[in-house]
Amino acid sequence: MLAKLSTYTLLGIEAAAIEVEVDISPGAMPKTILVGLAEAAVRESTHRIERALINSGYARSVDRVVINLSPADLPKEAASLDLSIALGLLVASGQLVSEKLAQYGAVGELALDGNIRTARGTLSMALAAKKLGSRGIVVPIANAREAAVVEGIEIIPVGSLAEAVGFFSGALDIPPAVFSWQDAVSLYGRYPIDYTDVKGQESAKRAAVVAAAGSHHILMIGPPGTGKTLLAQRMATILPDLSPEESVQTTQIYSAVGRLDPGQPLLLQRPFRSPHHTISEAGLVGGGSIPAPGEISLAHHGVLFLDELPEFNRRTLEVLRQPLEDGTVTISRAMGSLTFPANLMLVAAMNPCPCGYRGDPRRNCQCTPILIERYMSKISGPLLDRLDIHIEVPAVPFRELSDKTPGTTSAQMRDQVLSARDRQRQRFPASPLKLNGRMSPSEIRKHCKLDAEAENLLKQAMESMGLSARAHDKILRIARTIADLEAHDAITVTHLSEAINYRALDRSYWQ
Repeated sequence: MLAKLSTYTLLGIEAAAIEVEVDISPGAMPKTILVGLAEAAVRESTHRIERALINSGYARSVDRVVINLSPADLPKEAASLDLSIALGLLVASGQLVSEKLAQYGAVGELALDGNIRTARGTLSMALAAKKLGSRGIVVPIANAREAAVVEGIEIIPVGSLAEAVGFFSGALDIPPAVFSWQDAVSLYGRYPIDYTDVKGQESAKRAAVVAAAGSHHILMIGPPGTGKTLLAQRMATILPDLSPEESVQTTQIYSAVGRLDPGQPLLLQRPFRSPHHTISEAGLVGGGSIPAPGEISLAHHGVLFLDELPEFNRRTLEVLRQPLEDGTVTISRAMGSLTFPANLMLVAAMNPCPCGYRGDPRRNCQCTPILIERYMSKISGPLLDRLDIHIEVPAVPFRELSDKTPGTTSAQMRDQVLSARDRQRQRFPASPLKLNGRMSPSEIRKHCKLDAEAENLLKQAMESMGLSARAHDKILRIARTIADLEAHDAITVTHLSEAINYRALDRSYWQ
């Protein structure tokens, strides 16, 4: 008897539909054959499924069983195909009869006792099921809230194979899972940190506002203990709330790699990723025989923080150049290419020298010019050019550390950011997500016009600092953002002067 069911597998962060075909041939030599380009986790599933069937009270077929996963040329690597295969075996052996099998897909990994474990990427699978016009999808209980985010499709939570059989046979009525955006925001949308925790560093906070307002990449330079990490960790608190669309896109990535917290339906805070400097290229951009997203995609719509920037492998840093420009990363393998989103803000931090105390009035620096030059040479010029803002974060004096007066709060900074972004939305009505930091050269010429005095100042800066064409454009983008923060339509000399001051590494800082 032949049985057909629907399920889904992940390709990157997207889900692809899979048809499971199970055929049992009575009287043939007992053997189970699994075909359809199955990876190791799927090939091993037949033994797991057989024990789950027996331990759940169902009979195991002793005939020849052929299981086909279609399309045959699509790699399948997740154990989440277990549930659909088990149901197919029950249908093919006559132990289950159901008309719902044509209307609902099923995903989930089976334990030996028949319980259903969590599955990666159920949000993407629910989106794929809706796109294909399915009535619903049966998912593990632990993934139900995540999948229920998708409207217009029934999400049926089950905890065991017996429950899934009961639902499909009609013996068990399981109501679809529901999702409330307001409840999710109240539980998962609040940040536990605030910029008021950072003593002093008001000039660095100003630079953080400029960076957040225009989505500019920023590099902080200063001795150890000056608050660079604290400033970076709080960057997400001044960014606008994730929109529903952004939240779903980001959650898809975390769901696909199994990083979503149990029971959490959506990511409602901007991601903050801080990989260690020993990370590999594949860990940063993604990789694998079937490519999976890396840290830069996990920071999509959020912040990627690279602390101790020169300590990263230079070749690893170089892979950032294309994603920072395009907002995506493409990984090619023999099976094809996959593109992952990487629309992020890069925040980097570094010491001014190998020992960290160059320019610190409290400690002496013993680094020679050669050591400093070697230290800086670990970061290529093209990568530094892609970092819009370079600022110095000096040591905080005792009087500021002991000051009881609250500093600038995240709420105050966020209000400025939102106001500036409102002006940018009006400037780019056709592209609501377009920000100053992503302006094209033609848009720079249109929206960053300078008067004669400002033009002369920029010319002097270009000649004296030896700026590249990319640095020229970045100064104009930053000046445009500063003008937006001040609610000015035109870029003035004051705005341009502040923008030039945010290019510390171009001001012969290391000489």
